[in-house]
Amino acid sequence: MIEIRNPADGSVVGTVATAGDDEIDAALALARRTRVRWARTPAAERGALLHTAAERLRAHADELAKTNEAETGKPRDEAREGVLAGAGTLDQYAELGPVHRGRSLLGDVGATDLMVPEPRGVVVALTPWNDPVAVACGLLGAALATGNTVVHKPSERAPHTGQLLGEVLGGVFPGGALQTLQGDGAVGALLAMRSDVDVIAHVGSTATGRSIAASAAATGAKTVLENGGNDPLVIDEDVDPAWAAGQAALGAFANSGQICVAVERIYVCSAIAEPFLAALVKEAESRTVAPLVDRRHREHVHSHVADAVSRGARPLTGGAVPDGPGAHYPATVLTGCGPELRVMTEETFGPVAPVRVVSSFDEGLAEAAQGEYGLAATVLTASMAHAQRAWRELPAGTVKVNNVFGGAPGGAAHPRGRSGSGYGYGPELLDEMTQTKLVHIAPPA
Repeated sequence: MIEIRNPADGSVVGTVATAGDDEIDAALALARRTRVRWARTPAAERGALLHTAAERLRAHADELAKTNEAETGKPRDEAREGVLAGAGTLDQYAELGPVHRGRSLLGDVGATDLMVPEPRGVVVALTPWNDPVAVACGLLGAALATGNTVVHKPSERAPHTGQLLGEVLGGVFPGGALQTLQGDGAVGALLAMRSDVDVIAHVGSTATGRSIAASAAATGAKTVLENGGNDPLVIDEDVDPAWAAGQAALGAFANSGQICVAVERIYVCSAIAEPFLAALVKEAESRTVAPLVDRRHREHVHSHVADAVSRGARPLTGGAVPDGPGAHYPATVLTGCGPELRVMTEETFGPVAPVRVVSSFDEGLAEAAQGEYGLAATVLTASMAHAQRAWRELPAGTVKVNNVFGGAPGGAAHPRGRSGSGYGYGPELLDEMTQTKLVHIAPPA
């Protein structure tokens, strides 16, 4: 049984029963029985059902946002934006699915040669708590659009939101095409070890992603993994320090730092370091930060801050666990951060902005390129030459110049290193959810 407490005040939100072995067996068996019929459903019909699912999601946006806020502390307006983003993603895959085509090849004039995408089969989707509807809709939408059946396990930190999402969407599709199972990491591990699963799509921690990859190596399942990040922000000496501080604060403190591509470490050139830090402290102290998802996560975030302070970093604001109920933690700015600190080498996933002052853009870029993660990176610079160098040299799936959360819709990237593998979004996710069959048809002799 999973008990969820409201991170704002510690009150009990509710309890959710964890799926047992029998439920897992039944869900996967139903998914396998349904997959042939769902795969044979015309792509246009699958797309129409996804459009219907998107409309249902919009109709339940307020209810889902309220539930999300109660479970994770995500402000209701932001939670609602996540629901609407999820609906938009379902619409996107409703349109992309029917035009996801293979290739015809130029062989003998009397023969036909084709490369045809086919659904892989049963997809297990393991989704996170920090944006539980939007992220889930990406994986579910792409899998369903391409003719796969899906067993979805939402995070145990947002099970009520996941259950409601399953109820809203599940009734749209044929029985067995989309199912929801509840449980903690142990249930996710059991699903990942099953030989009757064809794809495991996971967004979450690096530790869990590596465990999934090990299980998939034994079963042969395809994996799509977007895991942790330690995203750097490099600030050149030729930008306005107040503007740069606003960008840094947005990247580090939005959603209390609980965003996969949040700014996790900052490198600022010494020429503007003093006014930048003063402006960043002002930004931090002017923000009302929502609570972290729970006290266990708060302990993790504070352990990174405490480690930094014990090894010479200095908190300019924040950095202390507040009294009172809930899982609140202040927006925190640290300076004097050495490259070996946990806040500089690991994923903190909280409202912490660790700053390292560097002598030059070259030094900042070189240090930003270090580390085991490779999800995203941002550079603030007025120099086109520096911008070009940065996007070429930073080993990250996504590089943003002069906008911490910028980007056109429809983009997709491969994370690097400990941050995962495979396209986790965009049109290319349809390729991850399908396998290609080569077909040669020749007339009889």
